[in-house]
This record gives sequence, structure tokens and C-alpha cells, in this order.
Amino acid sequence: MRILTGLQPSGKLHVGNYFGAMEPAVRLQEQGEAFYFIANYHAMTTVRNADELRDYTRELAVDFLACGLDPERSVFFRQSDVPEVNELAWILSSVCPVSMLEKAHSYKDKIAKGIAPNHGLFAYPVLMAADILLYDSNLVPVGKDQKQHLEMTRDLAGKINEAYGEGTLVVPEPMISEGMAVVPGLDGQKMSKSYHNTLPLFGDEKPSKKLIMRIVTDSTPVEDPKPVDGSLILPLFRLFASDDDYAKMVADHKSGGCGYGDFKKRLAEAYWEYFAPMRARRDELIADPGYVEQVLATGAEKARVEATKVIDRVRKAVGLA
Repeated sequence: MRILTGLQPSGKLHVGNYFGAMEPAVRLQEQGEAFYFIANYHAMTTVRNADELRDYTRELAVDFLACGLDPERSVFFRQSDVPEVNELAWILSSVCPVSMLEKAHSYKDKIAKGIAPNHGLFAYPVLMAADILLYDSNLVPVGKDQKQHLEMTRDLAGKINEAYGEGTLVVPEPMISEGMAVVPGLDGQKMSKSYHNTLPLFGDEKPSKKLIMRIVTDSTPVEDPKPVDGSLILPLFRLFASDDDYAKMVADHKSGGCGYGDFKKRLAEAYWEYFAPMRARRDELIADPGYVEQVLATGAEKARVEATKVIDRVRKAVGLA
């Protein structure tokens, strides 16, 4: 069973990236043959500075390894180190209806947020399909908001198989976790760089704690009970705290006698302690950039072996070889 996941290097990683994608991906190493890639081609639709793209790509590699990705149990590589993905994307484009791309939620959402429309954004689902299909992926972990892209991938694989022969491409299955973490941001919306409400994954201690201390709360006096429903502090605290510590904070909300400042301090301490082992590992990786580069190069070699098998099969099926 081959599992594939990609992360886009479009900025500094935050806590939402970790619980929503990185931590589940690390757990999946135990369940099958895991392929993880840094989607730097995709990032080009929004990152237009070459130095920034290189830095974000390098940082994502370091951060993913620090968070537990094991290159001995997975294949970890840069998307751009496997150029076959672009050839497969073109082949898929030849059977992709324009109407399919026009219905893409992510494209419409980005345009609504003021991002200038371009072909890269419009054709994003085709390149994403190529990312998946190039490695004969069986399972693709996706959140509910990404389900449409996986359905498009399945549709495009089906169109290729219908036109050129069953089995030309492996049709993947979605791995949709109903419990996949949707991490709340510091303003209560989903944590996202787009909303400027993120808590950094590996930020400096004082600025990170200041962000937490600025979480907006109501004016309930210290001595009075605090509302549990609608709390911005509790759902974040639950991510980092033990069951006992979380239960105590809930009880303290209900009983009164503790102020929001105290709750925020507990949240800041739990957050900082939770990522302490990963910060230590990250410092080691930053001090050894050659190791990180070697991991990506080795991963690319392994990925290209599998990609070559698929693209050769597809080229023969469609008449290019």
C-alpha cells in the first residue's frame, strides 16, 4: 500500500500545519510505503521571490524531519527534483475538461481573496493529480476541504484508462479522517496564513507567547465562572496539554476564581513544552545542512525510479513511445 502526501513551501509553518498534516503524515509511516514531497512547483503560484522559495523549501524539509519524518521508513523529496511530473501533468491536461477546473473550490476561493488569476492556479488540480498518479499511489490522506481535488484526480485517471487502456494509471482512494484536526487560529477562525491568525511551529519564545497573551477574551471578572463553549483558549490548550491538565482548565473555567491571563499562561507553557524535543532536533538539523540535502537527494533518486516506471508505461499507452 503506497501512501502519498505533499506540503507546499509557501511560508513559515504554523501549529495548524503540524496537527492538520505533518503529525498525521508521520503516523502514516507505520501503515504503508510512504512518499512525502515538498510541493515547490505549486508554491510558485504565490511565492514570486526565488530566495524565499529556496528558503521556504529548505525550512520545510528541516521542520518535517524535526517533527518525526524518518527517511529510513519513507521517501522524502522535492517535487521539482522529479521533472516527470510535468510531462504527466500535460498528458492529463489533454483529457481534462475545462469545466472541471472551473468548478474547483480552491481556485474560486483564492480569486475571491484577491489573488490574481493565472494558469498555475487554474490548472493546480491537474498538477496535483500528476503528483499522485506518478507514483501509483493507493491512498492519499486528505481533509474534507481537499476531497474535491482527490475526486478530480480519480476522474482524470479514469479518463486516461478509458481512452488508452485499463490499468494505464492506478486510481487512488482517499483517506479521509473525520477526526482530522482543524486547528483554530488565535481569532477563532481556522488557523491559516491567509487570516494572519497563526501560532508559529518553531518561533522564538517571547514573540510566540505574546501572540497567545493577545488572544481576545470577554470581560468576565476573575472570580466568576468563564464560558467553556466558544472559548478560544480551550481548543488550543487541548492540543498540547495532558488529559488531566485539560480537565483541570475546564473545571477552573466553570468554577471561577481564575482569570484569562492565568489560562493564557498555561496555554503558552504547554505549547512551548510540547514542541521542545522537536526544537532540539531542528537545531541539530540546521547545524548539519549537508545531511538534509542528502536526505532529499536520496529521496529524489528513489522517487524517480518509481516515476520512470509510470511515465514509461503511460508514454507507451498514449503513443509517445
